Amino acid sequence: MIQMNRAPSLPTAAVSCAVVREGQLLMIRRLNPPNAGRLALPGGKIEHAECLADAAERELREETGVIAKAREPFTAVDIIERDEAGGLRFHYVVVVMRMEWKAGEPVAGDDASHACWMDLEAIADAAGDVCVTTAKVAMHLLGAGNQR
Repeated sequence: MIQMNRAPSLPTAAVSCAVVREGQLLMIRRLNPPNAGRLALPGGKIEHAECLADAAERELREETGVIAKAREPFTAVDIIERDEAGGLRFHYVVVVMRMEWKAGEPVAGDDASHACWMDLEAIADAAGDVCVTTAKVAMHLLGAGNQR
């Protein structure tokens, strides 16, 4: 029997990490879908029986080498992609976690080809290269009066 490559019937749970330090947001360039090749927040799939905070801290270390403490969920978004025929390629439910930087400078690892700190101006300059959700998060977290 030939098995077809099919998307899971249920959404995949994932986290993204919103780490702000000195007015800059930690960003990566993603290697894999969703948003392959684009600038985004670090993050990835939640493992079986893993809580949001643990998943966010683990994914951040794996993708950037940065150590941060997960604080609270900031927002949650659906990332849904369909093929040309309208079939589901994937559906992720991503919880964006606020993170408090503790140590380390970003070095690309795991699902990242590049990792760096970016201020709002740099993110705006790269607007066509930044995934939509990340741009919205950056505007909220780095906009006037919101920088920590």
